Amino acid sequence: MTDFIIAHWLDITTTVLGLAYILLEYKASIWMWAVGFAMQALGIVLYYQKGLYADCGMEFYYLSMTVYGWWRWVRGTSAKQTLPVRHFPRRLILPWLLIIGTVWAVIYWLLVTFTNSNVPLADSFTTALSIVGIWALAHKYLEQWFIWIAVDVVTSALYFYKDIPFKASLYALYVIIAIFGYLKWRKMIINS
Repeated sequence: MTDFIIAHWLDITTTVLGLAYILLEYKASIWMWAVGFAMQALGIVLYYQKGLYADCGMEFYYLSMTVYGWWRWVRGTSAKQTLPVRHFPRRLILPWLLIIGTVWAVIYWLLVTFTNSNVPLADSFTTALSIVGIWALAHKYLEQWFIWIAVDVVTSALYFYKDIPFKASLYALYVIIAIFGYLKWRKMIINS
């Protein structure tokens, strides 16, 4: 048992941080950004060790987005008001779909061409979709939960396949929490 824990300590640690992160996101707590920063920093090492190169690279983007997200949430819409939960603007749907498709194709090509990844399609898909997901979260868009549900389903399967069982289980739990998070945030829009 000790050998298993030693072998999976990064997986376990990032899972605990991930659970704290999603619960803080559910509550729309600004503290999720600090927890997320620690989780992403450790995730860089974990994903590199497991050959999930797109996920590893994504963690660098996440680190910068945690700083940006914290700043957006603190700054809000004015100097006196925190950022409210709101809907994803319809005018951004097509541009972001094009960005997702382009980023997915580029990352897939990079993984196939320059790495030994044996999961380039799923790794590049979750990375491309996550770029929009974290940006939408930083802007406190309600629909960011739908993006995370798709990411979490694929990531859970991918991580079980790559022998990251704790994080895989966490992402399966994320799906459930994301459904409840969507319902909670939807009430925040209705009640505002």
